[in-house]
Amino acid sequence: MPMTWNPKMIPTVVMRVTNVTRNSNLAALAVAAGVDFAELRVGPRGLFWNEYRPQDAASRIWHWRDGQAHCLTPAGFSARSRVYEYGGGGFCLSDNAVVFVNETDQQLYLQPLEGSAPQALTQGECRYGGVQFAGGQVLAVEETGDQHRLVSIDLDTLERQILAEGADFYGAPALSPDGQRLAWIEWSRPHQPWTSTRLMLAEGQTAGRWNTAQCLAGDLDEESLQQPRFDEHNRLHCLTDRAGFWQPWAESGEGLVPAPSARADHAPAPWQLGTSTFVPLGEQAYLASWTEDGFGRLGIRTADGNLEDFTGDYSHFRSLALDEAFIYCIAASPIRPSAVIRICRAEHKVEVLAGGIAPLPPERISRPRTLRYPSGTGHAHGFFYPAMNGEKKPPLLVFIHGGPTSACYPMLDPRIQYWTQRGFAVADLNYRGSTGYGREYRQALHLNWGVVDVEDACAVVSYLTEQDLIAPRRAFIRGGSAGGYTTLCALAFHKVFRAGASLYGVSDPIALTRSTHKFEGDYLDWLIGDPERDAERYAARTPLLYANQISVPVIFFQGELDAVVVPQQTRDMLQALQYNGIPAQAHYYPDERHGFRKASNQAHALEQEWLFYSQVMQADT
Repeated sequence: MPMTWNPKMIPTVVMRVTNVTRNSNLAALAVAAGVDFAELRVGPRGLFWNEYRPQDAASRIWHWRDGQAHCLTPAGFSARSRVYEYGGGGFCLSDNAVVFVNETDQQLYLQPLEGSAPQALTQGECRYGGVQFAGGQVLAVEETGDQHRLVSIDLDTLERQILAEGADFYGAPALSPDGQRLAWIEWSRPHQPWTSTRLMLAEGQTAGRWNTAQCLAGDLDEESLQQPRFDEHNRLHCLTDRAGFWQPWAESGEGLVPAPSARADHAPAPWQLGTSTFVPLGEQAYLASWTEDGFGRLGIRTADGNLEDFTGDYSHFRSLALDEAFIYCIAASPIRPSAVIRICRAEHKVEVLAGGIAPLPPERISRPRTLRYPSGTGHAHGFFYPAMNGEKKPPLLVFIHGGPTSACYPMLDPRIQYWTQRGFAVADLNYRGSTGYGREYRQALHLNWGVVDVEDACAVVSYLTEQDLIAPRRAFIRGGSAGGYTTLCALAFHKVFRAGASLYGVSDPIALTRSTHKFEGDYLDWLIGDPERDAERYAARTPLLYANQISVPVIFFQGELDAVVVPQQTRDMLQALQYNGIPAQAHYYPDERHGFRKASNQAHALEQEWLFYSQVMQADT
């Protein structure tokens, strides 16, 4: 159905945010509590982690040793990779230093532990990520425009060697302890890393060059492999979903064989490099985290299948590492935000080393309740957070995560608490297509994006209404990136929500195929279909073409530097709504990319979104 234009217009707010100085205390506190951690490493010189602080949008390496933490990253540097735009694997430990990717120029730097200035290891136009250190060399994914390869850089000579090239994408390089085996993950277009990848292995070297690599898995049938690891005996382990979930498998004379494990996902979708949710300990033993009913578990599984559970009071775990005495990880719970913790392996005692400070006392925190509700021909999942003002039937805000092949988790999110403290109930959805519920659930989005996710968003309102938990006429929907697309589809094709918010959301999938980056260049083919052969399907799922069917107010937030969902997507949708007389607001942030990192911008967006919903509800009274 073509878009119609109505010359009748009502005022529309279009705002470019350049300097934000006034925000509500609650919004500012919610954002300030958003300190997060990207990854951690443990070695002979202590524990190291990457800490992001929204106040200055910088990521810095911290060093914990002898009971104290201090920041290694000097002013003017930020440790963050942008390979594949989503980055990851931004630092590693050498024998006596830290090697990190500097956010500004995307080059590798060596940071001595005594605090002297970082030394540049590379220069040029390449970008680096997924860095690992082994055998005196830094292994990394190198990106030059749309070309990707695996390289090594010798820390003594700075000699660069190409380890693998020819595939479209690479990740997770790993070198065996004896230095004779090199493993990695690669995949080729049109696949995504959560649909089909290959596990590669090169053994031995001739004249200083690795011998021809062999594909160990993923060459015959579609399976998603991730996190190759070697144990101390040079045996290769990995996660694969060939049995329906991302589970640990190990090398054998018969190929890969499964290790004893829960029938559950032991990893999220690998959007970023450097993920560590699985550490082999020899034979079929390992440390891992996994998801059961949306809640994270943590444990050590022995070769005989016995499990020692270290979950404790936490519900989400990532960046796992360990030594003989402790387990280290980034963890969170329903009443604690992300924290760097260590767990005594002997006594299970937990110590918080950084983060984990809640913005509210436990009794004032809205805690997640597991959601499993009927939708379409199946069921959807998520978490329900009650409003904290005592209202029996409060307004509802439905959160739609991005990806869309991603997930939300039952952990303290200050932004969710911001809404529950304001009197909103929140439904944080893991709609069909999300990770954490196995490959079949994840594959539900195949050719069905804009359909099953939208069904799940609408169905949760009906379900919670039947449970007498919300006021259905005051249901709102919000989402960022792919979640913004689901939001706009829900508003265009269903009459369920009173208003909605799109944060850097997709409004025109066809336009996205022409302007997005290589990593997601074929993603829409999997989600919707071939843009040419399936043009009619694309048209039917393009909110921009059905803007005339949106009859409720919409607010937009967009970074001007966004290379994933370019700003024109927001501008076009805003203009269409404006011409059709729909109350709309748009706020543009010149210094933001895909997702907002600066505290002032985050707080501004949060406050403006609340004011927007408040105005809508006031107009109804």
